Amino acid sequence: MNAPVRGVSAGRNAVILPIEGMSCASCVGRVEKALKAVPGVESASVNLATERAEVTAEAPIAYGALVAAVEDAGYAVPSTRTELAIEGMTCASCVARVERALAAVPGVAAARANLATERATIEGSVDTALLVKAVEDAGYDARVVAAGSPDAAAVARKEAETAGLKRDLTLAALLSAPIVVLEMGSHLVPAIHELIMQTVGMQTSWYLQFALTTLVLFVPGRRFYTKGLPALARFAPDMSSLVAVGTLAAYLYSLVATFAPQILPPGTVNVYYEAAAVIVTLILLGRFLEARAKGRTSEAIKRLVGLQPRIAHVRRGDTIVDLDIGEVVAGDVVEVRPGERVPIDGNVLEGESYIDESMITGEPIPVAKAAGSTVVGGTVNQKGALSVRATAIGDATVLAQIIRMVEEAQGSKLPIQALVDRVTMWFVPAVIAVASATFVIWLILGPDPALTFAVVNAVAVLIIACPCAMGLATPTSIMVGTGRGAEMGVLFRKGEALQLLKDAKVVAIDKTGTVTEGRPVLTDLDVAEGFERGAVLARVAAVEAKSEHPIARAIVDAAAQEGLRLPEISRFESITGFGVTADAGVARVEIGADRYMRSLGLDVAPFAATASRLADEGKSPLYAAIDGKLAAIIAVADPIKATSPDAIAALHGLGLKVAMITGDNARTAGAIARQLGIDEVVAEVPPEGKVEAVRRLKQAYGRLAFVGDGINDAPALAEADVGLAVGTGTDVAIEAADVVLMSGNIKGVADAFALSKATIGNIRQNLFWAFAYNVVLIPVAAGVLYPAFGILLSPVLAAGAMALSSVFVLGNALRLRRFRPRLALGAHDAANQQLTGSTGGSAALERSAA
Repeated sequence: MNAPVRGVSAGRNAVILPIEGMSCASCVGRVEKALKAVPGVESASVNLATERAEVTAEAPIAYGALVAAVEDAGYAVPSTRTELAIEGMTCASCVARVERALAAVPGVAAARANLATERATIEGSVDTALLVKAVEDAGYDARVVAAGSPDAAAVARKEAETAGLKRDLTLAALLSAPIVVLEMGSHLVPAIHELIMQTVGMQTSWYLQFALTTLVLFVPGRRFYTKGLPALARFAPDMSSLVAVGTLAAYLYSLVATFAPQILPPGTVNVYYEAAAVIVTLILLGRFLEARAKGRTSEAIKRLVGLQPRIAHVRRGDTIVDLDIGEVVAGDVVEVRPGERVPIDGNVLEGESYIDESMITGEPIPVAKAAGSTVVGGTVNQKGALSVRATAIGDATVLAQIIRMVEEAQGSKLPIQALVDRVTMWFVPAVIAVASATFVIWLILGPDPALTFAVVNAVAVLIIACPCAMGLATPTSIMVGTGRGAEMGVLFRKGEALQLLKDAKVVAIDKTGTVTEGRPVLTDLDVAEGFERGAVLARVAAVEAKSEHPIARAIVDAAAQEGLRLPEISRFESITGFGVTADAGVARVEIGADRYMRSLGLDVAPFAATASRLADEGKSPLYAAIDGKLAAIIAVADPIKATSPDAIAALHGLGLKVAMITGDNARTAGAIARQLGIDEVVAEVPPEGKVEAVRRLKQAYGRLAFVGDGINDAPALAEADVGLAVGTGTDVAIEAADVVLMSGNIKGVADAFALSKATIGNIRQNLFWAFAYNVVLIPVAAGVLYPAFGILLSPVLAAGAMALSSVFVLGNALRLRRFRPRLALGAHDAANQQLTGSTGGSAALERSAA
């Protein structure tokens, strides 16, 4: 990931662009001329050595116009990214204001803020100091953080914030309890009213309530006024502004009733101290519960970060030294003891063991490791000891890349968020307008005491409105969904893939290495009467050992796996177009197709039934003759992965069509498709033809997802609406994909689709609740039910409803943590899930996530 460019501003409206492709002074001149031609540009200075251009203007310049000018001149402006930790955002309106403030900074191409992660990502070329200042001018705090990296300061701040909320909530509750007893108790319980009148009296009771409420509002509740009132003064009200205005209205009205009752009309002298105090208490309760729930949404990232060992046992000469992981360098030999986590990515030099790789692949079965095997940092060594040469450390390890990919996906915005952004930008001002209208209408048209009704209902409108729920609806589900995916070995590199995947109609799958193992193996060896299988295989393998052909290698590997001893070879001869022949020990061996056998005068009819079966399976048979007699029929094929049948069935169960694209011959591809139940086959496609095949399938079926693993799959992955790369494939394929399947088999495809559907469904539930809550309850708080039913909503109940609305959204999003992969379900569990919508997690995967 590119680091943000830190330029020196030559003026208030200065933009610094990195330029790629310049090679001489003529290039510099052309870029400068192109930039100066952009309307509004005063000057442009290009530096060949630093490959940067500094542009100044009287007014802010559209960054896109500058980029377009450079590109039209034949050069490129690389995209750079800056990430800021934002403090002070409390609702969706805050998010919109931060984004608008950042987007207004000259040089910013795009800016997005995330309420759940409390970060903002900015693309473009601009001095980071200007970005921080823009956020601060909008009323929030910001600091630069490394993109995709764990932020220890942010974790500490959130813990301190949660502790502070708990402290303030406790204090507010203790101070509010006597107010509720004094005011509400006297209204609801006659005995309490009599006790107050006979002891302190009503006026003294009001004085006590005034003192306690003042403490509640301006000690634990001061956060709402220090944030909300300045935002209101800047004509940029947020959630805290609604709370501040609502509680101050109730408090000030009560203050007048207590100390200057003569100002108020007769019959309106009432106090609402308990409303102001309890509103603050309930909203603090909601914020506290919200902070705790938000902490749980990022638990997947926390667990991944926690998998990174801090100490490595490094071999230094003849001794072993314990070093901080930051001191290990590539090439160091690291000792991994039984039960320890592997601290780095590397290759095993010595030792044998099993490694639990469930944190990477989601697969609970440990993998055997020996000399030559690769290991991944963060995985758990079982019983054996290993010596590993470090090949990747720090940010270059697979685990670090996973963390970075998950965090980037969590910080992204889905297309479904666009409507929310448009609404929330004007939500708080609209609520203030509705509250003002409510006050005026009740004051003019309301029954006596009209002023009391006007104040109470206006306060209820201000308090019940909740832009927090709308702001959290999408990002929390993305955080939990992508985090759960990472635990399952399904990495969403781009958050948008979550939504796009759900809408796909067809899945196109590459054959070799995706549906199949990607390497030929000996699948069939039937011997004629009078021959022994092991002896035939040993002799055939001895002859084929002279060839580097993949089919020959498969036969040799099969003999090695069976521990067969190969005889000495002499008089080896390759007969073009027919086969090979050699003396294996004392026997003459001839290997080739049926036409070779017939040329030798041998009849292959005894193997006719076997040959027919192999043809149906898409396999091309070979024959072996020993000492002039037909000895065996042999077939080598790229076998179907054991997980492929269930994966294809699961995709069909999700209502998807499955197509297979392959360069293999049509007969072989058709045989595999029949075995797996694949709907459509596009065979004999050259590497460059895969993109065209993807386009044809898109035209025929609609939105398409492509699954591949090789370098030649990268263009098709990019062309598809959603590209899914099998993680055991090449880096090029992974970089071109939107989703990475770390397990190395396509069962993760069905998991990705199912998780996509579950996450988008969860987002829609959250958005429905957030919008329905506000659309229904704001009018109720304004009093629309009063004329027909005499129903009014107490500000205290409004505060309770508002506090719980955000908690509901967060709690619903957290259900995704229990999402169970589709292929982990047994038949009974699958039936139950279809009936109940359960998303309980499988034991194996829950263990891997723990």
